[in-house]
Amino acid sequence: MTRVRQWFSRLPVDWRRAGRSTLDFGKTLVIAFLLAQLVMVSVAQAFQVEQYSMEPTLLPHDRVLVNKFLYRFREPHRGDVIVLRYPRDPGKNYIKRIVGLPGDRVEIRNGHLSINGRAVEEVYLNGQPSGDFGPDVIPVGSFFVLGDNRNNSEDSRAFGFLTRSQIVGQAALIYWPPNRIRILRTR
Repeated sequence: MTRVRQWFSRLPVDWRRAGRSTLDFGKTLVIAFLLAQLVMVSVAQAFQVEQYSMEPTLLPHDRVLVNKFLYRFREPHRGDVIVLRYPRDPGKNYIKRIVGLPGDRVEIRNGHLSINGRAVEEVYLNGQPSGDFGPDVIPVGSFFVLGDNRNNSEDSRAFGFLTRSQIVGQAALIYWPPNRIRILRTR
């Protein structure tokens, strides 16, 4: 270490300033990187949509910013668009809409969703859905999720109820491509 100091002290003053500036810049980059990692792990994360199951709300290759912090302060709401760990392969992430909450009685007849015996108006759907499900009561601590493109969606009808721990966070906004930038609203 003393050899480095001796060598550094023999450099012209301008070179020493440049060396200190480079060191300060390096420290700043390391701190910025660590802060970015902290934000990505606990607050927000970017995801790319890879499926057609949320059309027309989300299209393949849309990039969304997911709020991972929100559900520490409140429970998920009906209509929230969420990123979840795919129950059949937790290494994969899916994006779906919460339609049923714990304790709800969910039923689908001829493609029409009913929650607790009341028909749900779903203006975000892609086309006329088909199929049947239930009736079934959602267990405590679980949710029922569906894609907006019901006829092309692997969702709770296929993999069952979603537990709270499988929810990564709420999709807050589309940030790419630029012509689709917008905040994702519930319902």
